[in-house]
Amino acid sequence: MSSTESSSRPADKSPRRQVDQLLVGLRWRRLEEPLGFIKVLQWLFAVFAFGCCGSYSGETGATVRCNNEPKDVSSIIVSFGYPFRLNRVQYEMPLCDDESTSKTMDLVGDFSAPAEFFVTLGIFSFFYTMAALVFYLRFHSLYTENRRFPLVDFCVTVSFTFFWLVAAAAWGKGLTDVKGATQPSSLTAAMSVCHGDEAVCSAGATPSMGLANLSVLFGFINFFLWAGNCWFVFKETPWHGQEQGQDQGQGPSQESTAEQGAVEKQ
Repeated sequence: MSSTESSSRPADKSPRRQVDQLLVGLRWRRLEEPLGFIKVLQWLFAVFAFGCCGSYSGETGATVRCNNEPKDVSSIIVSFGYPFRLNRVQYEMPLCDDESTSKTMDLVGDFSAPAEFFVTLGIFSFFYTMAALVFYLRFHSLYTENRRFPLVDFCVTVSFTFFWLVAAAAWGKGLTDVKGATQPSSLTAAMSVCHGDEAVCSAGATPSMGLANLSVLFGFINFFLWAGNCWFVFKETPWHGQEQGQDQGQGPSQESTAEQGAVEKQ
């Protein structure tokens, strides 16, 4: 029994030791610096952005009251959501005649391109910031000693800044079009039965767009976070050191020329 217990104890401790070694090597103070703290904010707001957009679902509707003898009243409820291919969302339009009861209709518009680009960018931002945080905390010596890593980080940060601006603006415009296409007034305007005297149509429930509006807000917040982080990443690159060296080199030369001019005047 003692031999089995002694053999099981090292096996139990070995994973713990590996975890302890990983945690000891992490430089947690890096999170207190702007470079690491902004990365944490970028990671969180990327989750908020693609989470709010990708999980959105809403409903719109209308009611149709036929002017025939039975006075039939039909309630239409249309559900839609991400990726907002509204032209594939079908609903049944009632017909106020004796020949047929309903007709299959589709919503108008396909707004999947800006929505999918927005969500995809958020997912890529999530994975990159998570990998960058692990690299900052665990391999901070390589980041400071090797000049290539700060340069790559700076180029990627500038690229994500541009892409977030484009994605937030495009999705904001796409969301405006989605709101227009899913209004109950747009639904009744698309139904032919509502244009005649055979039926009376009224607007139903208006879709709630609060979660979708938050996604656009988080998109612009991500843009400002990545734009602000460009400066802190640039300070880690050798380009920032070269500019400081040039400024220091120009300072003494100007002072020396001024001193020479004063000596010549005397």
